[in-house]
Amino acid sequence: MSDRLVSIEEIRAAAARIAGIAVRTPLVCAPFPGVAGHGTGKEVWLKAESLQPIGAFKIRGAANKILQLTGDEMARGVITYSSGNHAQGVAYAAREVGAKAVIVMPSNAPAIKRAATLALGAGIVDVGPASSERLAVAEQLVREHGYVVIPPYDDEQIIAGQGTCGLEIVEALPDVDLVLSPVSGGGLLSGVAAAVKQIRPSARVFGVEPELAGDTAESFRTGRIVTWPAELTSRTMADGLRTQSVGERNFAHLRAYVDGIVTVSEAEIRAAMRAIVSTARLVPEPSGAVSTAALLFHAAELPSWQKAAAVVSGGNVAPEMLAEVLTGRAV
Repeated sequence: MSDRLVSIEEIRAAAARIAGIAVRTPLVCAPFPGVAGHGTGKEVWLKAESLQPIGAFKIRGAANKILQLTGDEMARGVITYSSGNHAQGVAYAAREVGAKAVIVMPSNAPAIKRAATLALGAGIVDVGPASSERLAVAEQLVREHGYVVIPPYDDEQIIAGQGTCGLEIVEALPDVDLVLSPVSGGGLLSGVAAAVKQIRPSARVFGVEPELAGDTAESFRTGRIVTWPAELTSRTMADGLRTQSVGERNFAHLRAYVDGIVTVSEAEIRAAMRAIVSTARLVPEPSGAVSTAALLFHAAELPSWQKAAAVVSGGNVAPEMLAEVLTGRAV
C-alpha cells in the first residue's frame, strides 16, 4: 500500500475523463434559518450530488477507475462490494463501456438501491451485513472468474474521481472557507479534501459521520485506523456510512488535508433531511444529510466561516423512509 497523495493534476485529469458520464452538479444556496441568509453574514451552499445520474457521487470514482481499464480488463468484467451507491456507480459506468458488472451486496442494503443496481444490468451476490464479508466474497470471485476489482474507496483512481466534487466546489465558489463532506470508507472526503486544500489551502475541510458509526472520528482522533464491528455501524439509518473502517490510502489523505471530523446523532440527521427538503428543495438520503446536520447542530465544533459548502452525497432514499422523516409518522 502506498501513502502517495493524489495530486490536483490527477483530479483535473479525472474531471476531463469522466465528463461524459458524471455531471457537474450545482451548488444550491440554502439560507437555513438562524444559520445563513439575511442578517447572518453567512452563506451555505449544498453540493447536490443527489442529482448525479445514479443519485449519488459514487459515479465519479467508479467512472474514473473503469475508464482507465485496458480492453482485456474490460472484457474480463468488473466486480465490487457495496451497500448500494457504489454498486450503482460501477454498474452505470460498466454499462457505458459494455463491461459485465458483478456486485457483492449486503443483505441489509436498501431495496431501492438493490433494484436500481439490477436495473442497470449488474449481477448481485448477496452476503451478510459486514463490510469485511463483502470484501472476502469479492476476492473469492476474482480468483474464480478473473474479474477486475473496482474498490469502493481505498484506491488512488477512486480518490481522484471523487476529488472532482471538491474541484467543482472551489471552481464555483473560489472564496469558500469551510467544506464539509460525509465520511465512511473515506473516498469522498479524501478526494474532496485533496482538491480543496491544493487549490485553496486556507479553507477548512471537515468530515462528518453518524455517532453510531463513528469509527473514522475515533481513527482521526487517535491517529490510527480503528475498526468497528458491523453490529455497531449497522445501527445508523445512514446506510451509506456503515463501513467498519476508513481505508488506508484514504486515511493518509485525511491526515494530510482534513482539519477535523464531527459526529452527528440520528435525530440530527432526520432534522437535517427535513431542512434540506424545505429550504433547498433537494431530496437527500440520510448519508447525504450528515454534513448539513453538522452545520445546523455542531457550530461550536467548527471554525468560524462566511461561506460554507456541504456535500449532499446522495438522494437514494426509500420513499417510505422519506415520508416517515418528513411527517414523523411511519408509512
